[in-house]
Amino acid sequence: MIKHRISVHSEIPHVNTPAMTAHIKRCIKGALREEGISVPCEINVMITDNAGIREINRDFRNVDRETDVLSFPMFAFVPGEFPEDVSELLDPGDTVLPLGDMALSVEKIRAQAAEFGHSEEREIGYLTVHSVLHLLGYDHVDEGDMKKQMRGREEAIMEALNIPR
Repeated sequence: MIKHRISVHSEIPHVNTPAMTAHIKRCIKGALREEGISVPCEINVMITDNAGIREINRDFRNVDRETDVLSFPMFAFVPGEFPEDVSELLDPGDTVLPLGDMALSVEKIRAQAAEFGHSEEREIGYLTVHSVLHLLGYDHVDEGDMKKQMRGREEAIMEALNIPR
């Protein structure tokens, strides 16, 4: 079994429950497994609110508005073509590949779950999977093939995780 290094932190008191942390970790591990990632990876997750994610978005992307999830990949991978040998990408003396960071807005999660008529668990799972795919090189910059590829992988992973709409 692959031992990923996943840390989940919250800027909001009493939000990051053990159940939420376990769900996020399960979704990250499931997405990595479904993408065929066979090396231990490191991902850091920050749970914040709309103000916190707006600040991150402004500071790192020059976009002054809140959003649901932000992804900060360490590497520019080709979607669906994870390299077989990642030894050059590892920090000296480490055996875990740092994939990157993600930030989730719990306020957006709650609002979108209500808007779409599904559970907060589903919304957290979807946004976590979505973010992992960004860390692995997927993107949805337009309505073309890249977006279709990413949406297809999201749906397949959510189905494998048994997280229904």
